[in-house]
Amino acid sequence: MPVSTLAIVLVLMALSAFYMGRRRATAAQANGGYRTSSRPHHHGLYLAIWVAIPAALVAAFWLLIQGYVIDSIVLADLPPAYADISPDRLNLLLQEIHSVAGGGIVGREVDDGLRLLAERYHDLSMIGDAARLVLVLGLAIGAFVFALRRISPRLQARERVEKVIMIFLIVASTISILTTVGIVLSLLFETMRFFDKVPITEFLFGLNWSPQTALRSDQVGSSGAFGAVPLFAGTLLITLIAMLVAVPIGLMSAVYMTEFASPRFRATVKPLLEILAGVPTVVYGFFAALTVGVFFRDLGDAIGLDIVSESALAAGVVMGVMIIPFVSSLSDDVINAVPQSLRDGSYGLGATRAETIRLVILPAALPGIVGAVMLAISRAIGETMIVVMAAGFAANLTANPLEAVTTVTVQIVGLLVGDQEFDSAKTLAAFALALVLFLVTLGLNVMALMFVRKYREKYD
Repeated sequence: MPVSTLAIVLVLMALSAFYMGRRRATAAQANGGYRTSSRPHHHGLYLAIWVAIPAALVAAFWLLIQGYVIDSIVLADLPPAYADISPDRLNLLLQEIHSVAGGGIVGREVDDGLRLLAERYHDLSMIGDAARLVLVLGLAIGAFVFALRRISPRLQARERVEKVIMIFLIVASTISILTTVGIVLSLLFETMRFFDKVPITEFLFGLNWSPQTALRSDQVGSSGAFGAVPLFAGTLLITLIAMLVAVPIGLMSAVYMTEFASPRFRATVKPLLEILAGVPTVVYGFFAALTVGVFFRDLGDAIGLDIVSESALAAGVVMGVMIIPFVSSLSDDVINAVPQSLRDGSYGLGATRAETIRLVILPAALPGIVGAVMLAISRAIGETMIVVMAAGFAANLTANPLEAVTTVTVQIVGLLVGDQEFDSAKTLAAFALALVLFLVTLGLNVMALMFVRKYREKYD
């Protein structure tokens, strides 16, 4: 039975157990003449948990170890033709066995030895799947019978269900924390390896970025250049252009829809504006490369300016259009949250609507607006596809938005695409760039949090 089918069966069994447990608790409550300590649905959840969770845990553990155990059994009884196989060739042989057993193809002729190994692997997999099915279903049925017998008016089902839910919440939060810690530690470890090969001063203050290294020392470009200043400058330039587009348009859109637009107009336009946030970035990239970049190039030719098709201006403008919904939607919600009493007080003192917006509403909503802008900046710094398609990979150190530049995220993609050797400085440079990007976005979030806390106390 496939894993998906087994999961569906467990879900159906858990639902059946829930309804049976609830019905039995209801019947026990009616026949006993007194109220149970828990509601009937708590008894149903109690029975469903007993049916689903132990069986699901055993199934997950079985899936984790089944492949390893079967591979070990198959490799323990290799034919004489594979007796002296090297460890690297052994991994390739395992891949070929898996492919042939699954009905796939391999890059060589299937000999009798490989066919026998594939058949053995297939047979063992079938046996393992059957044993897993029997064990999981048997455990689910046994747990159902055990838990069903314990259902009674005095069973503390609610406390036990809530305890299980609390354990799941703790596990989920722990996994999220450990995932973040793991990501940071992996970046730190690989970055330290990179700085063993390249000085940190060259990386942070070097003005030339050319990570292409040769395989032999006599080839051109064997040393490489890892000065990341052009990448930082390109990222800052494109982000600045995007913010110059997104922040004014987004903020003014939020002010208009909140303070001036009719409810009918707002209900129609705001969802249409937020559709921009759901457009895939690759679509924006195509639009920037095929339309906006060409438009700026032709415009430059018409007025006598040299504007390349892959320019920072085209990437920044399109990125700004993509970020408008982030600024507009969040600012709209923040401005709406400003108490109506502040508006009424301002109008009562004789202020106009424009003065009320400028001197009362925007200062009161300033913490939330700053948070929206910081979120938009982080989104712009981390954008990749638009820059790849509209600005390219050229690491030019320039402040001219009419020239081609690149960003940190684009270079990370370029360094990790294809078959890479993770002992080279070229590949390890991607982790150093990722760590810098992580620290920058973390710093922006901390700054936004500090700003919000400071001014929220002032206007609360």
